[in-house]
Amino acid sequence: MTYARKIVAEAAGTALLLAAIVGSGIMGERLSDGNVAIALLANALATGAMLVAIILAFGGISGAHLNPVVTLAFASQKGRWEEVPGYLAAQVVGAFAGVAAAHLMFGEPIFSASQHVRSGAAQLFSEFVATFGLLSIIWGCARNRSDAAPFAVGAYITAGYWFTASTALANPAVTLARSFTNTFSGIRPVDAPGFIVAQFAGAAAATLLFRWLYRR
Repeated sequence: MTYARKIVAEAAGTALLLAAIVGSGIMGERLSDGNVAIALLANALATGAMLVAIILAFGGISGAHLNPVVTLAFASQKGRWEEVPGYLAAQVVGAFAGVAAAHLMFGEPIFSASQHVRSGAAQLFSEFVATFGLLSIIWGCARNRSDAAPFAVGAYITAGYWFTASTALANPAVTLARSFTNTFSGIRPVDAPGFIVAQFAGAAAATLLFRWLYRR
């Protein structure tokens, strides 16, 4: 695959992921009649299912990283740093395009700063745990069951919506884009930097752990 095709695949895949996250959040909130648990369940199931579909569709082209910490983690182990800038740019641009698409589908403003408060040490630790778990799943599947990775990642994120206090954003590009949706899945822009730092820390911890676990 050419580099250009990889970049386009990353942008398209990340856009579809954000459209699913934000769109299902809006739909779930509108249809749940104020029942937040039902809205969250709809949001989690749609996101997990979309992740499986996207990774199966785009994995053979770009690897379907869809996430800056995944791209950096793979580069740190495989040394392909020359592809990193394009991947990161594609992921961020795709994420914002996905938010815009979801807003257009549901008649919302194209972008609006979120007012959804996600602050405090518990939330930050949750993001560390969520991202540590995500990278652990990815590294473990890459070593043992690469064919199962799409289903494992989708299942993990579906679970992450429920077992973490932060609902497992676990992705800096997703976090940035979700700070510009004042809907169910949003995060205040002021809270986003702390989440991103926790995500990078969790990804680094998982990468170091699996590097040691599989050391020859």
